[in-house]
Amino acid sequence: MMQSTFPPYLSLAIWLPIILGCVVLAIGRDDKPGLTRWFTLVAAIVSFLPTIPLVQLFDNAAHGFQFVESTPWIGRFNIMYALGIDGLSLWFVPLTAFITVIVVISAWQVIETRVAQYMGSFLILSGLMVGVFCALDGLLFYFFFEATLIPMFIIIGVFGGANRVYAAFKFFLYTFFGSLLTLIAIVYLYNKAGGSFDIPTWHKLPLTMKEQVLIFLAFLMAFAVKVPMWPVHTWLPDAHVEAPTGGSVVLAAIMLKLGAYGFLRFSLPIAPDASHYLAGFMITLSLIAVIYIGLVALVQKDMKKLVAYSSIAHMGFVTLGFFIFNPMGMQGGIVQMISHGFISGAMFLCIGVLYDRMHSREIADYGGVINRMPKFAAFFVLFSMANCGLPATSGFVGEFMVILGAVQFNFWIGLLAATALIFGAAYSLWMVKRVVFGAVGNKHVAELTDINKREFFMFAVLAIAVIWMGLYPAPFTDTMQTSVADLLQHVAVSKLP
Repeated sequence: MMQSTFPPYLSLAIWLPIILGCVVLAIGRDDKPGLTRWFTLVAAIVSFLPTIPLVQLFDNAAHGFQFVESTPWIGRFNIMYALGIDGLSLWFVPLTAFITVIVVISAWQVIETRVAQYMGSFLILSGLMVGVFCALDGLLFYFFFEATLIPMFIIIGVFGGANRVYAAFKFFLYTFFGSLLTLIAIVYLYNKAGGSFDIPTWHKLPLTMKEQVLIFLAFLMAFAVKVPMWPVHTWLPDAHVEAPTGGSVVLAAIMLKLGAYGFLRFSLPIAPDASHYLAGFMITLSLIAVIYIGLVALVQKDMKKLVAYSSIAHMGFVTLGFFIFNPMGMQGGIVQMISHGFISGAMFLCIGVLYDRMHSREIADYGGVINRMPKFAAFFVLFSMANCGLPATSGFVGEFMVILGAVQFNFWIGLLAATALIFGAAYSLWMVKRVVFGAVGNKHVAELTDINKREFFMFAVLAIAVIWMGLYPAPFTDTMQTSVADLLQHVAVSKLP
């Protein structure tokens, strides 16, 4: 079967940044870093352009996948190059390309050596992550899912902090070993489906309870590490602390979403009976992440570690929303994923701006930043408020929807989930109080200079996204409504033979 939407927007969104990233690696020279930067910025913007028609032309009422491209890839094994998106994956494609543009701008004056390797890695990583969200063939998904490790490994291992090699290997080993069981599950499903890697075909496969539970657990190993869920979260704070600012932004804004998306595309529709059977287990893990990791964030002395732990707590909301099996919770989980992409990216950029000026991430080294950097302080406070779920910011919308869904499911689960708003406010506001407000902390703070036009533009764009999504979330919720309803309807029907 060969069919293709023309123009092939999804293929362009995947391969443009990968090809242009390879061009940057090939022609980039350290004696002309300015040229490399400008070329990368143009490449990132050009890669973002094909994602705009996806949102404009997407039919909210249509069932199934849109913008489908399908052509034989490895014919002997019936492996297809099959792409398509629905309401569950639509927004992650432009979000990935958008964050890549922001990351390129953020690194403009910060990265001075090996500029081409840094910029090229982000472009290639962007295309591979878009591929994860678009793949409709199981092996193609696995290829993109695993390939994202390589550029991120380079970004952390080459451009990171003092313990970058340790953090890079820990990140790689955790995520790689988690994915090995997933490969076994993919091969099993291929044989079970009569030699097909087609993901929609897998959704319809009748499977016994034992098969479903084993497949669910195999997928859980990869997706839980990627999210990351408690207790396999320990690689994330290390990776964040050692990664350069751009690496932290992409890791939090996009890469964590690959695992959560995997639950929607694989675990829930392929193993619906097992999903219901293990829902209590998943909800418990999610609540531990929300409450316990929120408390861990509260005692952090390093700003990056604090925001890294807050990311784990926020992603706990996402998995909680998925496994309470109602439309409000699931839509809230997806909205939270998109919102967290903007907010966590902005938070790490804020910490990066301070680090570039003072070369410290320790909260104790700051104090009274608002006296020297009023523009920066305004953005930092806004993003911190969004991080703890202030109404009228995007952080509120997803969390509130998940809490509403959780209350519909079980009042006590909803109450426990709501405590995250209290912890979120505690760690975010305490950090802001100690870093931004008060008298100037020391002579290093007294020498700080406010953000320049490039940094102001970067923060302004993210601030507009956070407030727009907070005030008017309808474009996001409307596009996913049909797909969420279809998924919940599918999961409600038993697949036991």
